[in-house]
Amino acid sequence: MSAPTRFDRGLTDDLMSYLAASPTPYHAVANTAERLEKAGFRQVAETDAWDATSGGKYVTRGGAIVAWYVPEGADPHTPYRIIGAHTDSPNLRVKPRPDTGAHGWRQVAVEIYGGPLLNSWLDRDLGLAGRLSLRDGSARLVNVDRPLLRVPQLAIHLDRSVSSEGLKLDKQRHLQPIWGMGDVRDGDLIAFLEEESGLARGEVTGWDLMVHSVEAPAYLGRDQELMAGPRMDNLLSVHAGTAALTAVAGSGNLSYIPVLAGFDHEENGSQSDTGADGPLLGGVLERSVFARGGSYEDRARAFAGTVCLSSDTGHAVHPNYAERHDPTHHPRVNGGPILKVNVNNRYATDGSGRAVFAAACEKAGVEYQTFVSNNSMPCGTTIGPITAARHGIRTVDIGVAILSMHSARELCGDQDPFLLANSLVAFLEGA
Repeated sequence: MSAPTRFDRGLTDDLMSYLAASPTPYHAVANTAERLEKAGFRQVAETDAWDATSGGKYVTRGGAIVAWYVPEGADPHTPYRIIGAHTDSPNLRVKPRPDTGAHGWRQVAVEIYGGPLLNSWLDRDLGLAGRLSLRDGSARLVNVDRPLLRVPQLAIHLDRSVSSEGLKLDKQRHLQPIWGMGDVRDGDLIAFLEEESGLARGEVTGWDLMVHSVEAPAYLGRDQELMAGPRMDNLLSVHAGTAALTAVAGSGNLSYIPVLAGFDHEENGSQSDTGADGPLLGGVLERSVFARGGSYEDRARAFAGTVCLSSDTGHAVHPNYAERHDPTHHPRVNGGPILKVNVNNRYATDGSGRAVFAAACEKAGVEYQTFVSNNSMPCGTTIGPITAARHGIRTVDIGVAILSMHSARELCGDQDPFLLANSLVAFLEGA
């Protein structure tokens, strides 16, 4: 437990900047790619032939990114050490016909993505960001990061029952944000975004847009030992994985090929060409084997020796709802990363996987915690079981304990981001 710390609270400061600059999976991928480029990684196209050169490489596809570092002299059958995470978060996403409204209000038609805490989007200043697809086949990122939209809650004077019966929201009727006054005109929202992006009218022919809170991440509490911010589930893990991968790149004693896989669409089942249940990761790993002159036998040997840490946020014990947690498993913020266990395979961790993660934490000098759901509560899941089943790779579910998961603004400890990153470094180095 005496290994020096690789990262400190400065990594949490950097996480805050990363969260603020990544309102969508597409922005998260772009910001991750920029960090990889600065560390000497180079982008390779899926449509090009890949070569056997060593060094850092990455591919992007929509809201997903896979990056890896091939050490000098790596054999075709060299196993991988993978950090798996996801770039998407529950939110409100713009419909194909976005311009709507009533009674003199101009609104934006939205659809519910994933399982957000709907009340957390009420009475909050919201921006709009995403990807614009252009007539010439290219794409442009857009980010209106200022108060543009708002989902106003009904005043209590018009719904006295809310105090006794609780807030009840209809997903279709009650969550369409307002963005102005006047008559509704088809094409107004996209025309506004074209102007914001410096594009000519009519250049945008497709869009993937979503709303986000414009409130900046911030330290919280008397001693500022907490950090509040958006999209920690799961950009906290993507950020920590990026930091860990760039830290080990260039190490002269790597016995594994370190990999970061940031998938999209985890929040709605992972079944897409950019999701964990799609072919992206397997294709990248296989092509890397074959590019180094390997055979199917080498591919099988490499996968057999591979381990993946599926890193996602988990539930810290809630002081107001402690009965919702398992009575003997109470993860706390700033208590170190959590190992997630579920015997019904909602998490992929088994005893051998626990040993791998324990060794990494011991090498990094990081204490870890264990999360198990209350037996009376349904357990969530991650990309872990999907990765294990799809690729035949030993997978371990881990993460950071937070409060307010799936809220527009979540809460973690100020130390946990860098404690996670330190354990990931040790894992990639082969602890």
